[in-house]
Amino acid sequence: MRFQGRAVVVTGGSKGIGEGCARVFCREGGLVAILARGREAGEALEAELNAAGSGRAVYVPCDVADCRQLKSAIELASAEFGRIDCLINNAGWHPPATTIDDTRLEDLESLIRMNFISTFAGCQYALPHLRKTKGTIINMSSMVAILGQEHSTAYCATKGAQLSLTKSLAVELGREGIRVNAILPGNVDTPLMRDWAATLPDPASALARVASLQVFGRMATSEEIGKIALFLATDDSSFLTGQAIEAEGGASLDY
Repeated sequence: MRFQGRAVVVTGGSKGIGEGCARVFCREGGLVAILARGREAGEALEAELNAAGSGRAVYVPCDVADCRQLKSAIELASAEFGRIDCLINNAGWHPPATTIDDTRLEDLESLIRMNFISTFAGCQYALPHLRKTKGTIINMSSMVAILGQEHSTAYCATKGAQLSLTKSLAVELGREGIRVNAILPGNVDTPLMRDWAATLPDPASALARVASLQVFGRMATSEEIGKIALFLATDDSSFLTGQAIEAEGGASLDY
């Protein structure tokens, strides 16, 4: 019960890595606000976590690309739980492979709003509450922020921006006792990963190929990433700030 009585806001919390974070924090006694667009998935996860009884969860409908919705959702979470101890900026999107020549600037602007501006705004809106609790911010970036990825230039740029924000904000907020860190997942077995595989001629072979990239011969689970987030949100990581935790199963090793 390492997060008992404390509150976390998870954007994109109804599926994938966000769902993994919600499950881990709730299991550890946390008060979890699940911010997501998908009402059906959000309400189902809320009901399941509350039935488990360790912590408490509330689903808050929110499209993080709309900053007004995001601010309202964070305020609602604070009112519901009476506090916010951690913000996990997880919501984001990876568009299909697109060359820079074929990337429309309006699509780039939309992706920046979804993946980066929402992260910046979430930090800004949560700060008044985090200052009261000496809380933590966790930004869900990606290994491609430092490795790059072919035909994903726009996406990589938004993830790199999250990483730069993490380091700069860690300096700005450190003297106030607020820690800011980032997680850089590699390949994680999520619905988004399986949706991508389903677009290919042989989905099973594609997933097996991705799994083989890690030294363990498998992808991460969403809850494994959630456990890293829990570590960063508790006093177990009390001397870590401005860090980029590379959760990639050794995929970048032995080049």
